[in-house]
Amino acid sequence: MFDNKSILITGGTGSFGQKYTKMILAKYKPKRLIIFSRDELKQYEMQQVYNASCMRYFIGDVRDADRLVQALKDVDYVIHAAALKQVPAAEYNPMECIKTNIHGAENVIKAAIANKVRRVIALSTDKAANPINLYGATKLASDKLFVAGNNIVGEGNTRFSVVRYGNVVGSRGSVVPFFKSLVNNGAVSLPITHPDMTRFWITLQDGVDFVLKNFSRMQGGEIFVPKIPSVRITDLADAYGAGLKREIVGIRPGEKMHEIMCPGDDSHHTLEFDDHFVITPSISFFGKNNNYSTNMLGETGTLVEQGFEYHSGNNPHFLSIEQIKLLDEEA
Repeated sequence: MFDNKSILITGGTGSFGQKYTKMILAKYKPKRLIIFSRDELKQYEMQQVYNASCMRYFIGDVRDADRLVQALKDVDYVIHAAALKQVPAAEYNPMECIKTNIHGAENVIKAAIANKVRRVIALSTDKAANPINLYGATKLASDKLFVAGNNIVGEGNTRFSVVRYGNVVGSRGSVVPFFKSLVNNGAVSLPITHPDMTRFWITLQDGVDFVLKNFSRMQGGEIFVPKIPSVRITDLADAYGAGLKREIVGIRPGEKMHEIMCPGDDSHHTLEFDDHFVITPSISFFGKNNNYSTNMLGETGTLVEQGFEYHSGNNPHFLSIEQIKLLDEEA
């Protein structure tokens, strides 16, 4: 699918972009693989590892609409991974978060349509479902923009979809590196926000695999949600700091007890497939009549029960302490 094609990743120097680049170069022969980001140091460091002849490194910001139009020229596929993601930073710098996560999304959509890009997948987060913090609210707005992009394009062939998943094992800002750092520095206790808190858990590799497969599945307008395991915050503490005391510090501003990926209010739009869910568009697209119960790979899904919610607390699949350790090693 990606052989002799041009692919662009916004925010491509991040953990997702680097893992995606590694996989694409190993499995395919792209015409161009473009890393679009605003940090020249991170680009320089990435070039030392990934310097295949197809690689292109573009300095740019998704806030800059003209630069995006230029960068997307003759591009076939786009993964939009650029975002301001830190919850406290978003609360303290709300306008900056809005400029990147919402206006940046709008710019990507317009640039993709202008350049007749074939398919675009935007990365989202569980925090976009029933958001209680600004980061989640901006990503919900971004999700809505990308879904509506399939209507904005009119009779054009560009298609937009969204992938929503939970916490990535070991990613920047994750609790795992934080716990490991405390343990390595001789901490006698680990801070726990709440003993009943749960989170979805996915490896970076599984996230990349899921995104890649959805380029083949997508018709345009879907929010793809993988079926992934959950973890208890107390099990995480035991996995990385066995024997250490737990210090209950309370739920921080903008945090939830459990993370949601498929809200109950969207249950009448939610289809269940073997290994994932799809939240279908709530709006009708001009000139399109997609049947989302059967995707482009021929996989079939069924409508969930009214009121169904997929959240980290009611997930039937929880990782044990040993499984958490094993998953971390694989990541």
